Amino acid sequence: MKKSELIERVSQTFPCSHTQAEIVVNKVFATIEAALREGNRVELRGFGTFEVRSYEAYLGRNPKTGESVQVAPKRSPFFKAGKELREGLNL
Repeated sequence: MKKSELIERVSQTFPCSHTQAEIVVNKVFATIEAALREGNRVELRGFGTFEVRSYEAYLGRNPKTGESVQVAPKRSPFFKAGKELREGLNL
């Protein structure tokens, strides 16, 4: 499902316009992103948990040339599905 399809479903499910549904969806995503940027964990009960995982620097390899490359440390978003979501998918 694309973001535009999600917005369309929200506008059909609740009595609101397409523009209002778009604002709500964008605000939810922006709030989750802001919390992750601050290093916070976002837990949506029954759906899942969003968190940031930190990775240390390491020595990698360029697959094209075989040359060793220093990979910088990084932070990456991670999503773990909640129990109810996992069980709902396996009915």
